[in-house]
Amino acid sequence: MLLHLFRRIGLVIPTFLGITVLAFFLIRLAPGDPILLLAGERGVSAERYEQLRIQFGFDRSLWVQYWDYLTSVLSGDLGVSVVSKTPVLTEFLNLFPATLELATVAIIFAVLIGLPAGVLAAVRRNSLFDYAVMGTSLVGYSMPIFWWALLLVLLFSVNLGWMPVAGRLDFMYDVEPVTGFMLVDTLLAGDGEAFRDALHHLVLPAIALGTIPLAVIARMTRSSMLEVLREDYVRTARAKGLSPMRVVFKHALRNALIPVVTVIGLQVSVLLTGAILTETIFSWPGIGKWLLESIYRRDYPAVQGGVLIVASIVIIVNTFVDILYAVINPRIRRR
Repeated sequence: MLLHLFRRIGLVIPTFLGITVLAFFLIRLAPGDPILLLAGERGVSAERYEQLRIQFGFDRSLWVQYWDYLTSVLSGDLGVSVVSKTPVLTEFLNLFPATLELATVAIIFAVLIGLPAGVLAAVRRNSLFDYAVMGTSLVGYSMPIFWWALLLVLLFSVNLGWMPVAGRLDFMYDVEPVTGFMLVDTLLAGDGEAFRDALHHLVLPAIALGTIPLAVIARMTRSSMLEVLREDYVRTARAKGLSPMRVVFKHALRNALIPVVTVIGLQVSVLLTGAILTETIFSWPGIGKWLLESIYRRDYPAVQGGVLIVASIVIIVNTFVDILYAVINPRIRRR
């Protein structure tokens, strides 16, 4: 087990270094001068332009800049945003609760619907319900997030007027931020109306973001359940006269959940990458929207730091899931 643990942790180091290279160089391939974008329509004189190049270190070679960036990252310094003049880590920590709240609600939505749908599809294999679940999940998995989000806004916000178009909370409510999680902060403030409004704002973004994980969970649950339902111990449980509900949920589902739990953990990367488009469409003030705006502004430190932190979170979660799976299934350790 220790050998498996060290092997998985050992893979994290080169992966992390590779992410620093991609985060540093890819943003610099995008057209546009960050200093000119920062100056805007006012422009900047040649002398001031050169001063800013020296100030931000753009006068040095790319490899020297990368080495400085890498040493700063290893010392815990992600730099300062060129636009806001705020430390990147501070900006990230201020915005991350909004993204985490959205991602949490999205994965809860995906699990609550995808898991029972996959179980029922497996139990009723080749039925109309099974075909409907698999067909719907295929559509949900294939549909681009931005298109699905726009359709939701058009139907429920524009045409029906049932849901708010954007934001986390209506302007009429004034809730003091304590944790950064709007649902928690509204409860701490004792404002039930604000809580309902915050939950109302979460519905469409959570559905848009959670659709792909829902489809993956439903299909994986069905596949895993079908495999388990063919096992001898399930047939034995049925032969003993146990009720179908007990056979399915006590004997089959518990064993079928192992790969499903792994898939749920791996959906973290889907949620964080999908948050960029979802937050942009719904004007959700999280790290996804912040990263996209930083790319537009060529805010190199913000993009580098944001991508690095998000990628690190995905690496940590995936490594944890991999190790947890090895604990649950000892056969994985010998591979």
